[in-house]
Amino acid sequence: MKKTIAVIFGGRSTEHDVSIITAHIPIIQSLIATQRYEIVPIYISKDGSWYSSQAMNDLAYFTDAGFEGRLAQEKKVQILFDKGLNIVWPGFRSKTVHVDIVFPAMHGTFGEDGSLMGLLRMADVPFVGCDLFASAVAMDKVLTKQLASAEGIPIVPYVWFIKNDWQKNAARLEKEISKLKYPLFIKPVHLGSSIGITKVKRPEELRNAVEVAFHYDDKVLVEESVENLIEVTLPIMGNEVLQLAAIERPLNKSEMFDFSDKYLSGGKKGGGANTEYSEIPAKIDEHLAEQVREIGEKTYRTLGCSGIARIDFLIEGSLGKVYMNEVNTLPGSLYHHNWRKVGVSGVDLVTTLISLAEERYEAHRSETYVFQSDILKKMSGPKVGS
Repeated sequence: MKKTIAVIFGGRSTEHDVSIITAHIPIIQSLIATQRYEIVPIYISKDGSWYSSQAMNDLAYFTDAGFEGRLAQEKKVQILFDKGLNIVWPGFRSKTVHVDIVFPAMHGTFGEDGSLMGLLRMADVPFVGCDLFASAVAMDKVLTKQLASAEGIPIVPYVWFIKNDWQKNAARLEKEISKLKYPLFIKPVHLGSSIGITKVKRPEELRNAVEVAFHYDDKVLVEESVENLIEVTLPIMGNEVLQLAAIERPLNKSEMFDFSDKYLSGGKKGGGANTEYSEIPAKIDEHLAEQVREIGEKTYRTLGCSGIARIDFLIEGSLGKVYMNEVNTLPGSLYHHNWRKVGVSGVDLVTTLISLAEERYEAHRSETYVFQSDILKKMSGPKVGS
């Protein structure tokens, strides 16, 4: 009997559209190719409504010009936590489907940040990718840096603050920021896909850049730019035993590797993340490559990643200094273009990730989450109904 896999995508996130692409390329396409699973696509709209129909297994459903009108005709589904995770289509002819495994494909807030993982943990269902704790920490660029720094992982100097602090103490924070070396990057702490990020070269540009970041988030990171920059990234897969993909170097056309570089500038041929923007494997000295692999594995384990993640690095080319930049627990399109370079096909990638999800689930089943005590029997108080 085929296992039922729910692929969850979309969501209330600035990366909503990227999530739709990741869900289909390569996840749903590869799952269909295996002919081993029943696939239930679950689309969460930008207003947070949940929908599911077999037509949503086709990316064309979402690229069609009449998509919004077609979606309005769909019935919303309900989620039932009763001996696992069940999807319910309500109505006169209601239908309930039990989900065996969930494949999250939601980038950003309410998904990749650990929100969805917490829901799935409560539902007691295996799910692909990093668990709640790693997802929550990696989504916060400041927490990631703080944890990495505590473990001796090299990071660039930075300052962070929340919106309330900036509104009350902007002058004090600007003084603190002045200790950093320009140029600086101003970033929303919880966003991905380079959205809301500004590079500033002079102090007079700072305030406007901070306001842009606060438009997307209530927590902002200001960090030194690495000049003579070599930017590389390393996808990693595994639970206890790790498998490293090729080190990849973005060949961005602008000073900052932004949303356009990642997803748009390569045209329509690649499908998903722009596959023409990078050099795989990166042409860097072997001693730098070895540092990237070593720091990458240490970061993956320090954050408690499992399933899959991508570690991003900044290299100061003239000094040969490697810095860990950030961690992405759901790489766009799973970085399948990179894995393919090291001999892992799209089908191999998604089936391996499913196996890793089941492996972690079985390991957690041996843990004890409840504790029997007689504390309630010893509590005194008025009798019920008195």
